[in-house]
Amino acid sequence: MTDININSISKDDLPWIIEYDSSKCMLCGHCVAACSFGAIKVDVQKRKKVQAISNEQGFQIDEDQKAIPVIKQVIDAHSFCRGCGICTKVCPNGAIKVVRNRTEIFGTRYRANTAQSVKRGGRNNIHTEGRTLDKIKVGRISQMTDPSLDALRHTFDLRTNLGRVVSADKLNFEADSDNINGELKEKKQENLPVNTSIYPIMFSDMSIGALSPRMWEAIAIATAYLNEVKHIPIRMATGEGGIPDKLLRSKYLKYMILQIASGHFGWNRIINSMPYMQEDPAGILIKIGQGAKPGDGGLLMAEKNVKLIQEIRGVPKADLLSPPNHQGLYSIEESVQKMFLSMNCAFKFKVPVAIKVAASATSVSVYNNLLRDPYNIVGGFFIDGIAGGTGAAHEISLNHTGHPIVSKLRDCYLAAVHQGKQGQIPIFAGGGIGMNGNLAADAFKMICLGASGVFIGKLILQIAGCVGNDFGKCNGCNTGKCPIGITTQNPKLMQRLDVDRVAENIVNYICATDIELKKLLAPVGNSTLPIGRSDALVCVDKNVAERLNIQYAC
Repeated sequence: MTDININSISKDDLPWIIEYDSSKCMLCGHCVAACSFGAIKVDVQKRKKVQAISNEQGFQIDEDQKAIPVIKQVIDAHSFCRGCGICTKVCPNGAIKVVRNRTEIFGTRYRANTAQSVKRGGRNNIHTEGRTLDKIKVGRISQMTDPSLDALRHTFDLRTNLGRVVSADKLNFEADSDNINGELKEKKQENLPVNTSIYPIMFSDMSIGALSPRMWEAIAIATAYLNEVKHIPIRMATGEGGIPDKLLRSKYLKYMILQIASGHFGWNRIINSMPYMQEDPAGILIKIGQGAKPGDGGLLMAEKNVKLIQEIRGVPKADLLSPPNHQGLYSIEESVQKMFLSMNCAFKFKVPVAIKVAASATSVSVYNNLLRDPYNIVGGFFIDGIAGGTGAAHEISLNHTGHPIVSKLRDCYLAAVHQGKQGQIPIFAGGGIGMNGNLAADAFKMICLGASGVFIGKLILQIAGCVGNDFGKCNGCNTGKCPIGITTQNPKLMQRLDVDRVAENIVNYICATDIELKKLLAPVGNSTLPIGRSDALVCVDKNVAERLNIQYAC
């Protein structure tokens, strides 16, 4: 009898178990070739067939032993099955499938065997609280006394502001009391801060290092097509790490929001390209934190730091760490004076400069301080909740660090209302927007609660074909072995992604969302975005209703 090592990882410990039916298998090898994680392999099993054969003397026992090839699951702390199901998709006979192991203790075994923290991508996998946005309904419907609009025939203005919006007393016009028609005449006053009109949905910051170049290219193509052909002025944030020179010097830069994060990767190339830029970027986003793993630094592993990324970022092949904070900033006031002022000066005060922070107990304090900015140069406040996704993080941070987005968005908006400054610094909210598959409903509710717009990231990956979910399926973004080709730099895996098809899917989804937004605006009688119109909402949870200061319905 062989010895049993009870302390090693066993098949029963793994989060996903592969069920294999050898009678259906034709040994084509598609499943093994398609598994990017190396979680299955071709093996040999010895099989013994015993049968009783009758003869003149009675019965004779006949034994037949043979070795047959089979597909076997790999039991390993690093090459374990992530449950992506690609093997099932490529199997022509349905001989293999992955099944969730409800009694798994892999996290415990992994830590005990490797002395390492569990790392993965995706979103947090803990769903015990219930989703707040799903408890909120659009409850105020305009009827006979206040007619609703015709969603198919009415003209809607689905635009929001990016950039500082000054109060009326600071506008460059004043009433002429000597003119009976009350015409306005221009006041001689200092220049107003820059402000642009954009779509209220934005593609969130995902770097060209975290995504595959083909996936990043698909989002960029979709962004340009939506603007140029569909006339939907959507914007795309670049993420940490810069963008290719060709795009920096093209006319499509006007649709890109350049992010400067704590690693400052790629900014040498951006600065060197400034004299050759045909267009100004759509904005600058200073990233202080994100909803997933807030207060933690980003990490791009050396395996994903391929030649293209090295060239864009100007770094050698090594693990790239974005520090948990900007090393030169120590207070909100200092960030306004240093970074906001320097970024505005760099682009001659023609480009809105915004900040992105993680939702937390201190978010309102940050927003209040920015509202008091004496220079009027803070062009936007991006706030990201705990349900946001990430390409690589420690599981402990993903599941247990952060703040839900809805209440913190509401707190920030009401803080601005208290000062009479709502709308002056537009709030863009993210973190789980569109998680239930319906982006329009989530965006509409967030706008009614005070957001000027929302940003999405994980949803775009799902539109592209991501097989992961928020219940532990796949979540292997951090490994660089994405089976779809979305979050990998492996040339063979990247080829699985059809750039044109992904771009088309993203465009189609946004066009459908545009129709659905109008179908929500029309019943409440709004032809423009109902920013802060919480009276249009009701909530079926009394505690949530009281917390958000909206009507309770049962």
